[in-house]
Amino acid sequence: MLLVTCPYCGPRPEIEFRCGGEAHIARPAEPSKLSDKEWAEFLFVRTNAKGVFAERWNHAHGCQRWFNALRDTASDRFIETYKIGEQRPDRAPRQERL
Repeated sequence: MLLVTCPYCGPRPEIEFRCGGEAHIARPAEPSKLSDKEWAEFLFVRTNAKGVFAERWNHAHGCQRWFNALRDTASDRFIETYKIGEQRPDRAPRQERL
């Protein structure tokens, strides 16, 4: 079984967690000024990188808090977890959108 380290509760089984998608996506400052195309891109277009990727996770069956994680999408290995609001660790290069 895969263990995920919650920054609040410590290592727990993967079945306690839910993925919330890509981390560090900033909401537009003035969404009403976006075109339909720009709004659709904000809502639906995400990086689908192979390799180290920053994601949001929720400890759904534990403390129920959200946190960020660096995960290798090729091996499904969690590299590091960190609290929401903390800076992304420089443990691996960022992936660029294609």
